[in-house]
Amino acid sequence: MKGYHSPQVDVRVRLNTNESPEAPPEGFGAALAERLARIDWNRYPARSAGELRSGIAGLHGAAAENVFAANGSNEVIQTLLLTYAGPGRRVGLFSPTYALHAHIARIVGSEVVTAPRGPDFALGAGEAATFVAAERPDVLFLCSPNNPTGTVEDPRTVQVALEAVADYGGVLVVDEAYVQFSGREPGRFSAVDLLGRDAPLVVCRTFSKAWALAAVRLGYALGPAGIIDELHKVVLPYHLDVMTQEIGLLCLTDAAAADRRAADLVAQRERLAGRLAQLPVEQWPSGANFILFRPTGRDGAVVWQELVDRSVLVRDCSSWEGLAGCLRVTVGTPEENSLFLEALADVLR
Repeated sequence: MKGYHSPQVDVRVRLNTNESPEAPPEGFGAALAERLARIDWNRYPARSAGELRSGIAGLHGAAAENVFAANGSNEVIQTLLLTYAGPGRRVGLFSPTYALHAHIARIVGSEVVTAPRGPDFALGAGEAATFVAAERPDVLFLCSPNNPTGTVEDPRTVQVALEAVADYGGVLVVDEAYVQFSGREPGRFSAVDLLGRDAPLVVCRTFSKAWALAAVRLGYALGPAGIIDELHKVVLPYHLDVMTQEIGLLCLTDAAAADRRAADLVAQRERLAGRLAQLPVEQWPSGANFILFRPTGRDGAVVWQELVDRSVLVRDCSSWEGLAGCLRVTVGTPEENSLFLEALADVLR
């Protein structure tokens, strides 16, 4: 197997890993140091991360028993697949999508079954239901907004997928790492709206994107207490260290900051989309903090290299299934976005 990785090269403008371009606000480090000064370093962290889970639950009108916190949403996904997948079980995906879903599924010994998205990367409710009925995956993944396409799933598609897996005892996992960028509350649909006491549904979130904490590795899942209990049986004891828990609690003291940061990035995303529309590229509507685009008349991998030569790094998706010639650019600071646009215009001239 090949490992999952994203090329890191020394460039002036790095727009390839969907991080926040801005750090947490001034004073964050001092406030964290104050919290850490009170830590008993010779003691294990709170095993259940109860205070942090309660704080996260409060964001969603849930209870701590409905929250599983972990080292990034990737550890959430790994724990879910260790719990509900494995040898003799199937994991379903709609391709193209986040590569780590399939990667971890194969590592734990699952069979991966996939269905292609449409030409515009949309996924209809009928197609989802047909696929689930035919393949009966033990775990079905939906990513909304989808990475790397930016597609936001129709609420009806999510509802139908949930009903389909419930018919035979499967689990639906909706990965919402980018949901804060898909529109402003109120009115923004989230699979969290479908959570119920017995719904076989888990919703994954992360602090790495809108919360600007990619360096920390903090993510969480929301789901029925029964599923969350099973995850706690599988995950290693004391898996979430004390610093990560304290950082999460500090962020929760200003929970609205993530939505404010997301709103700024959405404005920059629309600026990028407007400028890309004036260049010889095809692009797709995005509800995330990135845009997928394809240069017309130029090889995507060649364009990627020529951007690197101009000290601009984006993600080369051109060799991925269903994404021939495509590149993905993360929304950066206004200055970074301008430098990217100037470099791309120069390459495509």
